[in-house]
Amino acid sequence: MSLEPPLNIFLLQLSDLSENTRSAYQRDIESLITFLNLHNLTSWHDVGIAEIRRFIATRHRQGVSGRSLQRNLSSIRRFFNYLINEGFHISNPADVIKAPKSPRKLPKVLNVDETNTLLEIKADDPTSIRDLAMMELMYSSGLRVSELAGLDMTVLDLANAQIQVLGKGNKQRLAPVGTKAISALKGWLKHREKFTKDENDAVFLNRNGKRISVRSIQQRFRHWGVKQDLKSSLHPHMLRHSFASHILESSGDLRAVQELLGHADISTTQVYTHLDFQRLAQVYDQAHPRARKKKD
Repeated sequence: MSLEPPLNIFLLQLSDLSENTRSAYQRDIESLITFLNLHNLTSWHDVGIAEIRRFIATRHRQGVSGRSLQRNLSSIRRFFNYLINEGFHISNPADVIKAPKSPRKLPKVLNVDETNTLLEIKADDPTSIRDLAMMELMYSSGLRVSELAGLDMTVLDLANAQIQVLGKGNKQRLAPVGTKAISALKGWLKHREKFTKDENDAVFLNRNGKRISVRSIQQRFRHWGVKQDLKSSLHPHMLRHSFASHILESSGDLRAVQELLGHADISTTQVYTHLDFQRLAQVYDQAHPRARKKKD
């Protein structure tokens, strides 16, 4: 008996999904079938929790990431639900199995010198003046790029050096605005009226007088990263990460950084403590006489 026929019928029932999604399901289940064939299993009735667990463990040893293994399990769960409905199986062995977690990647940040280099641009035309205001505000207030694009004039309170931000889950927070960002914003607002059309309330506008898009912000930041000769490709979140890292490095107050970033869970913010320790470890390696490598 072959394991393939149920898969072929299962794939036909995914016609409502995109071609890429169907291909992902097919690859995931075919990988499982290849594994089962190697272990001489020819019937889905014989596939239980132990077999699925061994499959995931084998993939993990092969270096497959935790995120990919989670997707594998998601595909397998949906496939076994189909097998149950069609009478090929009586339970879903993948329901009780969790994928190993991948090590969390540390966010890329700019150091203080790199940040200063980026923000020392020659802003002598409306577009560069706007871009400087966006970068200064993002670094000053730790905004997400979606929050930056979504800012309206009504939330600006430059007299009190703060803005009201609408974050994830429609949660509002007050964010401080530094003097450099206030100065850059005032410079942009003098030019903004030349762009605005249809009484657009957005703080940052494109050349057509419409609210600037997230994609456009990403492109403009990448442009300035290249122009200012930064080593890393600049993306908006890098300034948010840099904001958090620099505040934590100076204050050591994780709760305050959590509030400033608008994180619902402090565990999300804790990644910056790892980043701060990484920096301290580098300083230690360079400075401690017993840590420095001997020169050849």
